[in-house]
Amino acid sequence: MRILYGVVGEGMGHAIRSRVLLEKLVREHEVHIVASGRAKGYLEERLTGVHGIWGFTLAYEDNRIRKWRTVVQNLKGAAKGWPRNIRRYFELVRQFEPEIVISDFESFSYLFGKNRLLPVISFDNMQIINRCALDPALLAGFEKSYALARSIVKSKLPGCFHYLITTFFCPPLRRQRTTLVPPVLRPEILAAVPEEGEHLLVYQTAEGASPITEMLRKAELPCRVYGVRRDLKADVTEGNVTFRPFSERGFIDDLRTARAVVASGGFTLMSEAVFLRKPMLAIPVLGQFEQILNALYLEKLGYGMFATQLTHEALTTFLQRTAQLSAALRRYEQAGNAESFAALDLQISRAAERSRKGRRVSN
Repeated sequence: MRILYGVVGEGMGHAIRSRVLLEKLVREHEVHIVASGRAKGYLEERLTGVHGIWGFTLAYEDNRIRKWRTVVQNLKGAAKGWPRNIRRYFELVRQFEPEIVISDFESFSYLFGKNRLLPVISFDNMQIINRCALDPALLAGFEKSYALARSIVKSKLPGCFHYLITTFFCPPLRRQRTTLVPPVLRPEILAAVPEEGEHLLVYQTAEGASPITEMLRKAELPCRVYGVRRDLKADVTEGNVTFRPFSERGFIDDLRTARAVVASGGFTLMSEAVFLRKPMLAIPVLGQFEQILNALYLEKLGYGMFATQLTHEALTTFLQRTAQLSAALRRYEQAGNAESFAALDLQISRAAERSRKGRRVSN
């Protein structure tokens, strides 16, 4: 099959998941990839056939989305980005005629497929907001954020052939053509052997992270911090806090040997922590309902705690509960990526049959 695969560039979790799926798909199909932002560079280092496009971005400050800055930077980006996307569209039509489109919350590939009357398979974690019946009691106090997020997600990729939703929590489905599958994990995570160490792994990339690091200095255990000082070339230790330059191998090793994790509500790291059975204190980026939802269900399942900000009280309570949270995590089961791969293969097969029927009718 000839497949066009689109990856949204906002948030590296989409690229990390898509890399795993794409490494499988390129062994079995002819695949071209469209990606924007940091996702493009990440995928180009690992795969061929990656085409750069312009995509929507978010502006962050003090662990929250800044709406006005987001609007301004996207208006500026669109002035050059949309003409480039139009050129890319016609290049793909001329050079590569896809039979199926797979979109990880990415609009260019989706619109390409719809315009060419191709089956579009959605594969992401975001559609859970619209296509599942979420627990009303859990959403108490977040109703407005939920309503807004649901309207955005609903309008992002409407009318897909099928929706595959990757998740570690499983609310009831409310829409047809929807399948819940386990998180797609990097082979490096699947190969990691968990050990219980003493350190706290902290991942924080939002601007204005200094209050968090000040709080960590008061903790009575070693903290290994990634993302706060992005220009580091080597470790910098200040008391119990060690700031580390990013290294995928080093980060995964720190994750598998951590006592616990403190990070935002991003789905990828959270699902990796759950798989490795590491309790997590989730501090979602304000204004990102998807991260709030992840954190709420993480706490409901007993796998971690949700906090709107890192305080001494929240951190102390979390550390006191790590043994209890670890016990709950031992109940989690996931057989690697087998179930997710099988679900994708099934939908590709079904979409291919539909595509063949469409060609027979047009002929």
